[in-house]
Amino acid sequence: MLLRLRLLLFSLGTGTLLLLLLCLGAQNLSERHSLQVGSFRSASLPSGFLVGVSLVIGVISGGSAIAVLMPQPRRD
Repeated sequence: MLLRLRLLLFSLGTGTLLLLLLCLGAQNLSERHSLQVGSFRSASLPSGFLVGVSLVIGVISGGSAIAVLMPQPRRD
């Protein structure tokens, strides 16, 4: 149980740190794009920021999946 909690907190902390660094690095990018999902358009964001956010979401969801799906240790 403690190992699962440590893995979950580590993945959330790493994702938060990556998101912070991504936000700091994406402030001076001049080329901006927007996404169209259905009939809605997103705000104009740098393409590197969009790719970085998908990477951060992957890190957080992958670490959370490992923490949840890790097998229980055997107790004999």
